[in-house]
Amino acid sequence: MRSVVVAPYASSSYYISNAAASAAAAVAVATSAEPPSKLVGGGSEFALYKGLRRIGTETEIGGQNAQQLGLASRCSLTIQAVQAPVRPPSTLPAKRSKVEIIKENSNYLRYPLKEELETEAPNINEAATQLIKFHGSYQQDDREVRGPGGKSYQFMLRTKQPAGKVSNKLYLVMDDLADQFGIGTLRLTTRQTFQLHGVLKNNLKTVMSTIIRNMGSTLGACGDLNRNVLAPAVPYNTNKEYLYAQETADKIAALLAPQAGSYYDLWVDGEKIMSADPPDVVEARNDNSHGTNFEGSPEPIYGTQFLPRKFKVAVTVPTDNSVDILTNDVGLVTITDDLGDVKGFNIYVGGGMGRSHRMEHTFPRLAEPLGYVAKDDILYAVKAIVATQRDYGRRDDRRLSRMKYLVHEWGIEKFKSVVEQYYGKKFENFMELPPWEFKSYLGWGQQVRGDGKWFLGVSIDNGRIKGEVKKVLREVIQKYNLSVRITPNQNLILCDVRKTWKARINKALAQVGLVNVRSLDPLSVTAMACPALPLCPLAIAEAERGMPDILKRVRALFEKVGLKDSDSLVIRMTGCPNGCARPYMAELGLVGDGPNSYQIWLGGSTNQTRLAQVFMERVKVQELDKVFEPLLFYWKSNRRNGEPFGDFTHRIGWDAIRAYIDIYKGVEKQQPLVPVKVDGNIFAGLSEVAEKLQVKPSQLASEVLLQYLREAQKSEIQ
Repeated sequence: MRSVVVAPYASSSYYISNAAASAAAAVAVATSAEPPSKLVGGGSEFALYKGLRRIGTETEIGGQNAQQLGLASRCSLTIQAVQAPVRPPSTLPAKRSKVEIIKENSNYLRYPLKEELETEAPNINEAATQLIKFHGSYQQDDREVRGPGGKSYQFMLRTKQPAGKVSNKLYLVMDDLADQFGIGTLRLTTRQTFQLHGVLKNNLKTVMSTIIRNMGSTLGACGDLNRNVLAPAVPYNTNKEYLYAQETADKIAALLAPQAGSYYDLWVDGEKIMSADPPDVVEARNDNSHGTNFEGSPEPIYGTQFLPRKFKVAVTVPTDNSVDILTNDVGLVTITDDLGDVKGFNIYVGGGMGRSHRMEHTFPRLAEPLGYVAKDDILYAVKAIVATQRDYGRRDDRRLSRMKYLVHEWGIEKFKSVVEQYYGKKFENFMELPPWEFKSYLGWGQQVRGDGKWFLGVSIDNGRIKGEVKKVLREVIQKYNLSVRITPNQNLILCDVRKTWKARINKALAQVGLVNVRSLDPLSVTAMACPALPLCPLAIAEAERGMPDILKRVRALFEKVGLKDSDSLVIRMTGCPNGCARPYMAELGLVGDGPNSYQIWLGGSTNQTRLAQVFMERVKVQELDKVFEPLLFYWKSNRRNGEPFGDFTHRIGWDAIRAYIDIYKGVEKQQPLVPVKVDGNIFAGLSEVAEKLQVKPSQLASEVLLQYLREAQKSEIQ
């Protein structure tokens, strides 16, 4: 531990670390010094005497008294600093949000949640509503069944499943709980977890304890801390890279899990049921050689304040972008040596989807490269990034508290330099990576070639498991004792299937419409939607319930404009701008901006590496076809060879697309192509350029002439 002398910036305040603040307060008590009015660490205010006990002329600090610490004399005052770098006062926010005060006063997520859970009311108060998120639950209100008594309160529970891994036992338990205490459905999320809707307050403890006792967890599935850690769900049992990525996801989830014990106190009466963490996780969590920890705190990484807002991590292997790697606060990519063994990780930072309508200072953002670290250092590097966000992320405005805004404000170089102080060394240069690909893992695949084990990726519409599909899936999973995995695209993978079982499983699933992947509409393979109405309190438009109709309408328009059955595009839909289904990465994103009204976002890529941009606002759901039809016909008629829809709209630009929509007269009324005679040399040059661009000469000629006509029309107007 480092020892530094702390000097005040002003007569009334010291700006030092949280743990150092406690030590300084103890010094003031032990020496009868006039205490500073407040001590600030990590952007938060800490009560001067909080947690201290005066015993005669000595004050106990973390089990040691002032004399033992050598603090009895004012002349020898030193303070053991446990956080670095020290934050200058000029950057401290003027205030903290209400949620920050609730967290600080909660006794590490206990008060007043425990008291509120014991009341007869069907709901909990505002403070408890914020705290229960950290335990994995949201209080909700079914807006469609409100009665004379007011709101219809219920709770949504979300599990935490690193890499989407679910044991056979836990799947069957979740299936039972959905019927016994929920609304009879399970939902697979875009972060590889279950959501259980419709749990009443008086059943919460029963449901939570049942999940915990069956080796599941909801701890940290919501709230201002690290959420579920993504990794490719595919069960390649001997692929060293995939296995290491999934193992790393497990370890990061353990490293960044809350430690203070309130979760077990509230739901299983203090019994800690989970297995012990791996030794390297414990070592990394406890290490404070570079000032990342709160010494003596039951929450060594999070302290009393936890993080400014939610924090998302994903781990993957090169080329595999099943996890939407660039949308995360931290994205890790395995790097291997010549023998195929993992030697380290590339690190991306600063991604995030959330925004607010008509607030331009909020925006979706892609993560960008930070650097490379050796594999043995990855837990320390992630911890350093978390500490940086903890101490420098904004706590006054929750709209601007995600780490993406810190990276955006500082720039990547300043952000890297601060993280390196917590990490204790420089990051190496980011390693070159091959292009990313979207992988759905639907259909049959071999877990290990030659061992007889297979997996089956099953497409689940919008992640909602219900009705006969739910019943048959349970029967198959139970009969064959299968484990499962949840994908980031809201689908389910059945694992450990013997070859002799395949035909029987195919037959059982086909009876409830879970067809072979080759029979799926390509639009459904990549589509995603959030739950939205009626339960999500933030939703202002439909998403999950509206997506099936949207896909049918788009497919009908494909046929109308002459696109092929195999043609497709990535469509994502959310009921509000928070972006849970990541619509800002879609080729066609629909974002609810009012009752039955949507923003249209265009220009994302098929491999989720480019942000879409808003194209139109406040388009009523019944008017969407009037925008979609000319868009699709324009794409069909003018795309270059094999050009995806997102690349086409990005290349053409919004002005040209809007102009085309304005002059579009319908498929039947479009003018046929007519021959135009040109000089032979011009045609040869046109053909040469068209070949390089991989388009037909007629398409290139049409684009050139159309652009010329637009410029001529502009000149006439001016």
